[in-house]
Amino acid sequence: MDAECRNKIATEFRNCVLNTIQRLERAETNRPFHVALLSEEALFWSRFERSFSTSFGLRVIEEVSKIVALAGGATKAVRQSRKDLQIDSAIDAAITNHLNAIRSGNSTNSWEKTVEEISSTPRTGDLVHHQVISDLWWLKDDHDHYMSIKTVKPNIDQTVAAKQDLLRLFLADQTCKVYFGLYYNPFGEDRTTYAHSPPMKIFNFHTDPVVLIGRDYWDTLGGAGTYDVVLEIAREVGTETRKILEYLY
Repeated sequence: MDAECRNKIATEFRNCVLNTIQRLERAETNRPFHVALLSEEALFWSRFERSFSTSFGLRVIEEVSKIVALAGGATKAVRQSRKDLQIDSAIDAAITNHLNAIRSGNSTNSWEKTVEEISSTPRTGDLVHHQVISDLWWLKDDHDHYMSIKTVKPNIDQTVAAKQDLLRLFLADQTCKVYFGLYYNPFGEDRTTYAHSPPMKIFNFHTDPVVLIGRDYWDTLGGAGTYDVVLEIAREVGTETRKILEYLY
C-alpha cells in the first residue's frame, strides 16, 4: 500500500478519535442513577467508547474500506451505492420463501446450495424492479463487487435484509461478486471461532464464501496482507491518540 493511501487511512482513524472528543465536550446528559452508582471516570469512558464505536463502525469503516479497495486495484469505489435491477418474479418469490423458511430453521443456510436451488426455479417472464443500496461497491477486473458491511455482532433482521439484497444482486447478474462483511472477528482470528448465534441461521459464517470476517474482509478488499497493514496503521495512530486521551480525564 502506498504512502498516500496509508495517510488517508491514518487520517480517518485519527479524526474519529478527535471528533469523538469534540462530541463529548458538547454533549450534556442527565443520568442520575448512573451518577449515583458509578464513578465520574467510569461514566466518562463509557460515554466515550459508545460514541467512538458508533462512529467508527459506520462511516469510518466504510470510508477506510473504500480507500483499501482502490489501493487494491479497484478502478472505482462508492459508498452507499444504489443499484437498480430487474429480476424474474418467480426468482424474487423464491428468495422471499427461502428467507422465511430459513428464519424458521426449515432451509439450508449454505450460500451455494441456496443459489443453486433458487436458480433452478422456473421463470415466469414477468420482471420485478428493486433498488439495492450497498454499503460499498467497487469495480475491479471489469466485475462489480457489492458488500453489505455490518457490525461484528449483527442481529437476525439485519442479516436477513442483507442476504435478500445479496441474493437479488447476484441472481440478477451472476457475473458480479457479493459479500457480507464483518471487519473483525470478536471471537478470535480464525473465522471458525465466530460464535454470535442469531445471524448464523441465515448464513454459514464458517464456510460461506460470501461471508468475509476479519482478515478475509480486508484481504479481499486490498489483497493479501492488507489486514496486517490496516492494523499497523491503527497502531501507529494509536501512539498519538492515546497520549491525547491520557489528558482527558
